[in-house]
Amino acid sequence: MTLVPRTAMVLAAGLATRMRPLTNDTAKPLLTVGGQTLLDYALDRLTEAGVETVAVNAHWHADKVAAHLAARQSAPRTVLKREAALLDTGGGVRNALDVLGPDPFYVVNGDALWLDGTVPVLSRLARVWNDDVDAVLLVQRTSQISGEVGFGDFVLDPWGVPRRRKEREIAPHLYAGVQLVHPRLLDGMPAGAFSMNLAWDRAMAKGRLRAVAHDGHWFHLSTRPDLAEAEEIFLTPVTGDARWPWR
Repeated sequence: MTLVPRTAMVLAAGLATRMRPLTNDTAKPLLTVGGQTLLDYALDRLTEAGVETVAVNAHWHADKVAAHLAARQSAPRTVLKREAALLDTGGGVRNALDVLGPDPFYVVNGDALWLDGTVPVLSRLARVWNDDVDAVLLVQRTSQISGEVGFGDFVLDPWGVPRRRKEREIAPHLYAGVQLVHPRLLDGMPAGAFSMNLAWDRAMAKGRLRAVAHDGHWFHLSTRPDLAEAEEIFLTPVTGDARWPWR
C-alpha cells in the first residue's frame, strides 16, 4: 500500500537576500506567481496529496506570514512555528516535530514551485518510500533548469541512490526543495541550528537516502529575474507556445 503522509512542513523562515528588494518588506514565500503566493501553492499541493496538518516556520516578516495563514479559509490546518533566531533547514524541521508526529512527513521549501508530470510529485515520493530509507528527495536535472545551478548537487544510480558530486565533477541533478522524511533522520543531530544536508550525508553513508528525478517542470526561484521568468510562463497559454520550456 502506498504511503499517504498526513503531516508536512513548509520552510518559510529564510531571509531571501538574493530576492531583494522584493523581499525587503515581506517573506519570500509570500511573493506571487500567476496570482498565487508561493506559500499557497505549496499548501494547496500538500492538501491535494492528502496532507491534513502543515507546520510553517517563520522568522523574516513572521507577522505577515502569520496573518496570511490566518486569512486562509481552505485546508490544510496550519501551525505557525516562529523562530526568534534562524534554525536553518534541519533545526527548523526538528523544532516542528511536535506537530509533524512520528510518521513520515513532507518537507517543502517555501520557494519551491513546480508543475507535475503524469504523476504528482508528492505521490511519486510516497510511491518509492519504504522502511529501509530515512528520506526521499526530489531532484531536478540541471540541463532542464534556466538559471545558475553551479556544479549540481547529486549523482543518482539506476535505483535512485544518490551520492554527492566528486571534486571537479559536474553532477546532473539539483535538489528541488521537496522531500519525504522520517523523524529518525534527525536523531542525534546537533542542538540548535543545522542544515538538512548534515542529516542527508549521514543517511547516504548508511545507504538510507533515495532520490526521485522530477518528470515535470521545476522553477528555479533564486533571483528577481527567475521570478519574472516564472511569472511570464505562468501567464502564457500552454497550447502551441514555444516559451514553455518543455514543448
